Amino acid sequence: MRKIVQAVAVTGILAVALSACGSKSDSGTGTNNTNPGSGGKALKACMVLDVGGVDDRSFNQSSWKGMTDAKQANSNLAISYVASASQNDYTPNLNAEVAKGCQTTIAVGGLMTDAMIKIAKKNPTKKFGIIDSNTGQPNVYGMQFNTAQGAFLGGYLAAGMTKTGKVATFGGVNIPPVTIYMDGFWEGVQYYNQQKNKNVQVLGWNEKNQKAGTFANSFTDQNKGKSISAAFAQQGADIIFPVAGGTGLGAGALAQSSGGKVNVMWVDTDGCVSAPQYCKYFITSVVKNLADAVNKYVTAAASGAFPTGTSIGTLKNQGTGLAPFHEFASKVPSSLQSELTQVKADIISGKIKITSPAQPK
Repeated sequence: MRKIVQAVAVTGILAVALSACGSKSDSGTGTNNTNPGSGGKALKACMVLDVGGVDDRSFNQSSWKGMTDAKQANSNLAISYVASASQNDYTPNLNAEVAKGCQTTIAVGGLMTDAMIKIAKKNPTKKFGIIDSNTGQPNVYGMQFNTAQGAFLGGYLAAGMTKTGKVATFGGVNIPPVTIYMDGFWEGVQYYNQQKNKNVQVLGWNEKNQKAGTFANSFTDQNKGKSISAAFAQQGADIIFPVAGGTGLGAGALAQSSGGKVNVMWVDTDGCVSAPQYCKYFITSVVKNLADAVNKYVTAAASGAFPTGTSIGTLKNQGTGLAPFHEFASKVPSSLQSELTQVKADIISGKIKITSPAQPK
């Protein structure tokens, strides 16, 4: 993705209160084990989280899970994280990880792009990783995702499931890692309309106007997420797709208070796992396989083979896609499920062209 200010949205498996997240001093540490058979010191792999904390039920949580998964499989690995309370913490947090001797440090979110570039240049012998960005630096490995592909399936599904003919989406901040989801969702609805000669409306976003749309300007404000969702419901939307990290939990709360008249499509993680209290209102989730990408990077690093360049998660390599339907399994018509399978195949083959300008190159 081009060097611009970015953030990651969106998707971990801890059910901890969100209000406890977001402190700069918030940190977690893996056990400093050494592999007895290697006779060497454990690789020290560190992570700088974006705002929202390690248990944001979204992108921070999923990224950290990749670290813990790698640690569980490899005792010759020492892991730790530090959370950012605001964007002002990015540079000092990254510098602190370098200073404490981390052999590799992963930045969670493209908003850290500029800070990462400066620090990587100053520390050319250190290795780094960054999610949702391609810095172009030789010692920084980029982990990107074409989540417009997964969100296209989500939009098609929402269009096929709505009873009111109106669906909605909103973002945390208007930046590419957020709008890429919103673009894909919007395109999926348009494709459904074309195929079915329908006119399902999307509230909150239009890919053709990238400067407009509905945004909470927060990844942590659940009350804002609920008020935005309530406004959508008042306009007739019965399915809402929040791309806003912890803020999106407000959509779950609104769905719950509606008694099921409004349902939600979660983002980044499988919502029924990361936010099970709202599972009965989650039709599905558009997932970003952050945990797997981080796990693979850290595992390779622990073997001494630090990946270089960038990777892009797609439908084809399972870097994005739809989570199981869980409690909606019997409610999604088999015909619609079959159509989704075909749409997925057509996206992978290139028959369906996704046009989101936020797609990673």
